[in-house]
Amino acid sequence: MAELRSTIISALPQSEADFPLEFSDKVESSVVDLLKRSRQQLYSGTKGFLSGQNAQIILDFTWEKLNTGTWRDVAKEWRHVYSYGCLFKVASLCLEDPSPTIIQEAIRTCDMGLLMGSAILDNILQRFVNILQNEARKRHFIEEDLSKQVITKKMKSECLSMPLVKPTMAVPRRHCPSLESFNTNYLLPQAPVILEGTIDHWPAFKDQPWSIEYLQTVAGCRTVPVEVGSRYTDEEWSQKLLTVNQFIEQYILVKDDGKGLGYLAQHQLFEQVPELKKDIRIPDYCSLGEGDEDDITINAWFGPGGTVSPLHQDPQQNFLAQVVGRKYIRLYSPEHTDKLYPHESPLLHNTSQVDVENPDMRQFPEFSKTPYLECILQPGDVLFIPVKYWHYVRSLELSFSVSFWWS
Repeated sequence: MAELRSTIISALPQSEADFPLEFSDKVESSVVDLLKRSRQQLYSGTKGFLSGQNAQIILDFTWEKLNTGTWRDVAKEWRHVYSYGCLFKVASLCLEDPSPTIIQEAIRTCDMGLLMGSAILDNILQRFVNILQNEARKRHFIEEDLSKQVITKKMKSECLSMPLVKPTMAVPRRHCPSLESFNTNYLLPQAPVILEGTIDHWPAFKDQPWSIEYLQTVAGCRTVPVEVGSRYTDEEWSQKLLTVNQFIEQYILVKDDGKGLGYLAQHQLFEQVPELKKDIRIPDYCSLGEGDEDDITINAWFGPGGTVSPLHQDPQQNFLAQVVGRKYIRLYSPEHTDKLYPHESPLLHNTSQVDVENPDMRQFPEFSKTPYLECILQPGDVLFIPVKYWHYVRSLELSFSVSFWWS
């Protein structure tokens, strides 16, 4: 559609001179030449195969750079290059009247840039994806209409055991404590607590109640990383890229295909899908931290019952807000770390070797002697997990949680 093309073009800088492409000598000159050639074609109005071909060459070459060595060692410039490649590919896909399949490919290209690249031109890929989603909604093909399948198909329903929480070990609950009370009684002494009544005002509970159907509507066509396996310490655990609709179809709805459990766990979902971010609020208690709002990491956790986060600890304070479903959680103080048998490898040093609900007492004899707290986290509950506090989490049913990591 000419309208889509003009809307995409209007999101670009006004002129080629306003479209910077400056890189150090870490980026090969041949790659910079391809980028500049694509930019020139973009502003000269040249149509057709070459611009898209150049974009794919840039993406293929940069993909190798992004996947060589550890992620922290990847130069940020190569992430910029990858994002520019995604930009040029999307522009080339939208030159003519794109089919539904092409628009879906353009949306996926934007998501790959948002996931693997780095923000460029005032986060232009996010603006592109908003334009493309609006076009898709107008043409009524953005959803694979899985909502009808939710009605006709049953969700996975494992026979999950409901732990009996012992009153003497239950995490204490408090209703809307003041900032001063929370700081004095829980933050300073680093004591876990469940906060009640503090997120009831979220649109995720009121204006836009979260559900499978709502997630499909706002994010069904978006590509996200999915963890496959019941827990990340299992040998068969892996990660793959799927659209949210594909994830729901393969891992939330009943499918007797042996795929097992899948879990959507990532910190970029709310940046990728601003509609979801509008449905939540940063807890006021985070204002007691040292940083500002930009320093708070917000994570999404969505998956079926039976998924497990093994006993582990995090380097920041954590508010775990439960929106949909229930979770069983067990907490251990960091003062008992030696009795929790952390892995010796640097990669998993923050994770225990013990299967919390089925421990091998011969291999880990001290574990059963270690005191702990436990709870069933209900929708509307917010669990404060102090920094370095060990915690084990098992979803008891379809669950959507949001965590806020802060210092």
